[in-house]
Amino acid sequence: MGFFTAVMALIIAVLFVVLGEAAFERIGFTSAEFTLILGATLVGSLINVPVRTARSSEPVVEVREVRVFGLTYRIPAMGYREASTVIAVNVGGALVPVVVSVVLLGGHPGLIPEALGGSVVTAVLVHLMARKVKGVGIVTPALLPPLAAAAVAYLVAPGSPAIVAYISGTLGALVGADLTNMRGITRLGAPMASIGGAGTFDGVFLTGLVAVILVPLL
Repeated sequence: MGFFTAVMALIIAVLFVVLGEAAFERIGFTSAEFTLILGATLVGSLINVPVRTARSSEPVVEVREVRVFGLTYRIPAMGYREASTVIAVNVGGALVPVVVSVVLLGGHPGLIPEALGGSVVTAVLVHLMARKVKGVGIVTPALLPPLAAAAVAYLVAPGSPAIVAYISGTLGALVGADLTNMRGITRLGAPMASIGGAGTFDGVFLTGLVAVILVPLL
């Protein structure tokens, strides 16, 4: 069973690299540049840069016991406890795809209105899909955000949907799933909220990549 799992994991990893390389070539990057970006993403995924610490007071019900005439009474009382979450930015999952998006915008200035418009629409759609799950973080359906980015790209930029799909997917996921859900993040019970990182937040890098892969299928 372990050997079969390892083989399947290897096949999926190879398929991901092949599809990823094809997707990045479609938006103008060479094979060497894709390798550099992928390496920076993998190494950067281990690095979280703390930005600030969010603190809040949460109401909790505390129960105290009182003995009277040999009988024990449990008396509930409302109390408060402080919750804190470190807000961090993941280098590989957030900063690298944002830098790639900026490079694409710099190389295709004519697509800036379409890319920004697509990012706004995708961000709204992703925000509507996102759900806060206590102990888990911000959760979105796996394929819906990149599918939304790809569909929006076809609508706003039918001539260059791949580039707009990547930018819309990246920035749309970053804003729609992460940044717009910062309020009340301490209630999720996670010690760290890593924007673009595995755990509380993820999917920024993959949303842009998968959006480009989905473009030819629409």
